[in-house]
Amino acid sequence: MKIAFAAEITPARTLIPILEKLNADILGLTHGNGVKEILEPYCSEIYCIGHGRGASAQKRSNFHIGYLVMKDIIKTAQAVRGKGIELLITCGNAGDVRKGLVAANLLKIPTLHIEQDIYNPIEMIAFANLVTTPSQQYKEYLQSQYALKNVKNIQGYPMASFVNKMDLMDKKRVLDIYDVDEFILVALGGDLKSENLLKLIKQLEKVEVPVLIAPFRFDKDYVKSLTVSPNIKVLDGFVDLPSIMNASKSLIYGAGMGITIEAGVLGVPSIKLEGFHHKHASIELARELGILVAPIDNFVSQLNYLKTPNAQKILKNSKLSIKTLINTIENFDTNINSKGGYNSLKKIWDARSKFR
Repeated sequence: MKIAFAAEITPARTLIPILEKLNADILGLTHGNGVKEILEPYCSEIYCIGHGRGASAQKRSNFHIGYLVMKDIIKTAQAVRGKGIELLITCGNAGDVRKGLVAANLLKIPTLHIEQDIYNPIEMIAFANLVTTPSQQYKEYLQSQYALKNVKNIQGYPMASFVNKMDLMDKKRVLDIYDVDEFILVALGGDLKSENLLKLIKQLEKVEVPVLIAPFRFDKDYVKSLTVSPNIKVLDGFVDLPSIMNASKSLIYGAGMGITIEAGVLGVPSIKLEGFHHKHASIELARELGILVAPIDNFVSQLNYLKTPNAQKILKNSKLSIKTLINTIENFDTNINSKGGYNSLKKIWDARSKFR
């Protein structure tokens, strides 16, 4: 069987436990920094299909964004055309999903999408042959809210198993690299907008422990320009975040499912900032793990009262989800054609408009 995977870095970590056990020839379609290094050991071929547009202070016009997306869709189609791909798999809710699913539909390649964000999915999953969810509750939500027809509950998050086996940098080495005895890590992800950053950093300037900020989706120089505090250090845009997270005293993050799973499995006392996603599967999972969810303007006072997350349940369910996904892929019915279509696309588009 020949399969293509389109992935950014967090979805790539979701896919690894599946790729390790899957009997297939894999073509990797990478999107963004660091993905090639993760997928390379499992793929016979790898192609870059683009990068995310990030969330820096300078915004591109909708026309420019549309042009870049179309350019990457053509690049994706060229990467898979004529390769005998029997199934294209996507995961997450970023541009790689949109580009992968559009290209596959144009080439009439069957598609499977692993959905984790639930309340804010990419609209193009309306054209996936099969969509999976981590729970029965979320399966029913996708069917009722977005009129998706072919949805399967895989009963967990595969990524949890990947995080549990990660080869992490020694904690002392992390402390030595950043020249600190202890620190709080702050990860700026997709739940934050540029206009949130100044408010966030003013809160962080009240913290007595050294603060390391991983800008992630934001421009490093822009984030640095917002503070003159000697207690705050802004890291490079791409770093070994799980190792730094594992060495931290605690974590504050404005991001989604990936970092929530990492914080839970690594047992890092954490605060998830509410951001503009007031209803999100990662918020529900954070609470289930024992991670505090707090508003961006009132979290510093909670830092001394954080508890270690409990990931026992998601680790157990993760193994089950991997087994279910592998069985689904290896026995995929390529004749499935019950896509949600334009009706589902409109419902998802309208729901996503609340987060723009």
